[in-house]
Amino acid sequence: MANTYLTRTQGSPTNNKIFTVSCWFKIAQVAAEMKLIYSDDNSTNNYTYIHFSDTSGRIRFQNRNSSSNNTELIWENNIRDFSAWYHMVMAVDSTQSTASDRVKFYLNGVQKTVLDSGANTYPPQNQSFTLNSGGYGVDIGSSNTSSYFQGVMSHFHFCDGTQLAPTVFGETDSTTGEWKIKTSPSFTLGNNGFTILKDGNTITDQSSNSNNFTLSGTLTKTEDCPANVFATFNTSAQTLSGITYSNGNNVASMTGDVGQRQSISTLGMPSGKFYAEFKLQEIGSTGGSYPYVGIVAQEKYDADMYIGGNGTGWHPTGDIYNGGSNSGSGSTYTTGDIIGVAVDIDNSKLYWHKNGTYIMSGNPTTGSNGYNISSRTAEGVLGFGVSHWNDNGIWHANFGNGYFGTTAVSSAGTNASGIGIFEYDVPAGFTALSTKGLNE
Repeated sequence: MANTYLTRTQGSPTNNKIFTVSCWFKIAQVAAEMKLIYSDDNSTNNYTYIHFSDTSGRIRFQNRNSSSNNTELIWENNIRDFSAWYHMVMAVDSTQSTASDRVKFYLNGVQKTVLDSGANTYPPQNQSFTLNSGGYGVDIGSSNTSSYFQGVMSHFHFCDGTQLAPTVFGETDSTTGEWKIKTSPSFTLGNNGFTILKDGNTITDQSSNSNNFTLSGTLTKTEDCPANVFATFNTSAQTLSGITYSNGNNVASMTGDVGQRQSISTLGMPSGKFYAEFKLQEIGSTGGSYPYVGIVAQEKYDADMYIGGNGTGWHPTGDIYNGGSNSGSGSTYTTGDIIGVAVDIDNSKLYWHKNGTYIMSGNPTTGSNGYNISSRTAEGVLGFGVSHWNDNGIWHANFGNGYFGTTAVSSAGTNASGIGIFEYDVPAGFTALSTKGLNE
């Protein structure tokens, strides 16, 4: 949601001392003051917000009604997993007699009670809140065109007049023990209650209240959701300069003469057959540019390396490098081409296509003419990977969301698994690298 936010003006509340915010989110990075929800009175005196306190991933709730009534709570939770969806519930009721009951914060169904060692102040009893007061604006994903949330959101609910438990919006899976979403929670809305981002990227209130939002920026629909987490580039694995990520960590931009740089998928492939697509958006003009696309074992991942060096990668000249050795030749490719990568872990085979035509006469559906990656599968769990070396370059990944950056696929190919949207046909027996795909 970078540079994108939603806004509306609240009507008369059912009770501006009591409300609940529930939201599922997946972060693309952790930055100070990334806003989840924000409201103010168009001055500097009164506001309410929930945001990330700093780069350590702590959540802060703050409310100010005057200089003498300043509520500030910071929970010591490190939300820094870029591959996972989180569920946040902030349940507020200032009429409670016990101060710690007036604001309750839950993460993935568990109430968090450990506060930051600094000053923390619960709201005074019967405190009203700007967030649920009539006539004031409410922003989701920003605070007055600043402090943008970096990531994606889903199933954003607001309840006016009731302090709700997280079990209204989620439940523990009886098989896995993990917290999972309730896609159609039932609760009393109150006057200002709403439900948005429930089915795709709609900002129309999907509750009975019609409390619709206005969009500023571009809101992209994603297949990645709390019920099916898709792979992205793993930003937490990258600690070197010269590479940045955007578009929900599905675009890797490598800048300057900074040596080798490598990006790997957040999810690994321990077994099964998986498919992803990559587009080389930009390639440097010097002779030192080495873009590669392919696979690498998570155990062998090295940010300061190229995919053909510690993995298996295909270069635009047609060369195929495997563990640092030139071990084959395929077609050439260039900027704008879409490269499909099909990985058959069970049979240690790797297939590449350029714009739908597989190189080296490969056929992943029948298993013929696949590139042997037994040396890679022996090293551990594999991930998709891209790289550059000593020059500028931009790789766009489509792990199944149906986009290269902000551009949707032009005409989705067939996909028997029904998981993910791709430009070209997904080979029979293959699927997207996602939690559902891993469990097929």
